[in-house]
Amino acid sequence: MFTGLVEELGAIKAIEPLNAGLRLTVGASAVTSDAAHGDSIAVNGVCLTALDISPDSFSADVSPETLDKTTIGTLAVGSRVNLERAVTPSTRLGGHIVQGHVDTRGSFRGAVNEGDFWTVKISFPPEFARYLIYKGSVAVEGISLTVAELREDSFDIAVIPKTWEVTNLHTLRPGDAVNLEADVIAKYVERLLEKK
Repeated sequence: MFTGLVEELGAIKAIEPLNAGLRLTVGASAVTSDAAHGDSIAVNGVCLTALDISPDSFSADVSPETLDKTTIGTLAVGSRVNLERAVTPSTRLGGHIVQGHVDTRGSFRGAVNEGDFWTVKISFPPEFARYLIYKGSVAVEGISLTVAELREDSFDIAVIPKTWEVTNLHTLRPGDAVNLEADVIAKYVERLLEKK
């Protein structure tokens, strides 16, 4: 489980194809400082298992399922990625509950500098709409964000300068795919209300 508060902006150092899936090597120093083999680290909001940890990098194997549902397969050597270690029982939950189980891909539609903050527009597929509410939580690229405006096929988020600076949002270009994860509470509510 994660909070959606990005700890470090890392970079992809290597991508190695496997028989099925691929292995990423991610350049990072903060999230590796106390990481152990097998720990969970979110990469752009995708929960991956850390392997081959060194002081300045870690590797992770990515399954075909993860490649199908997320933007991990679009990364290239040098791509900047948002990184977060899993929470501990004593961690402050400053964002919202982010599982690292990406639901779908959305699309970055652009960002407008509003002076003291940025307004970012994200479009989403129709089946994701049921999990979004005005002022509700959503994870974009693993970042815990609040829906500031909601439309039929897109939403806006207000991004403070610190978030803009320390995440990969400022590297995105219109049309870039982004990982979206709905608030898990919305998914449980939906399941409880389903008719049998």
